[in-house]
Amino acid sequence: MAYAIIKTGGRQYRVAEGDTIDVDLLEGEAGAEMTFGDVLLHADGGNLSHGSPLVSGASVTGEVVEQRKDKKVIAFKYRRRKGYHRTVGHRRKLTRVKITGISLDSKSKKSAAATE
Repeated sequence: MAYAIIKTGGRQYRVAEGDTIDVDLLEGEAGAEMTFGDVLLHADGGNLSHGSPLVSGASVTGEVVEQRKDKKVIAFKYRRRKGYHRTVGHRRKLTRVKITGISLDSKSKKSAAATE
């Protein structure tokens, strides 16, 4: 099964066709198509290609499923015997993306499977 490692939002993700991933907030509404050009590695069975730092000509396409927020993260600050306590928290804004295709040098996994 083909997979790729992409970089977006300062993080790296291992993706395969059909996967759904949550990435940091990206522009686009539900149903919009996105292309990730920062492909660090592409593997298809026995064939492995990696870039230094990026694989040239490779891209991963996906469809925005929804814009959402992550679970709340709470940081509680406390100093014993001083009467000091603070509660702060935040929720990361995320974009849920469904991976629709992985292409390497204009040959996509979808088109290669269709010709076989």
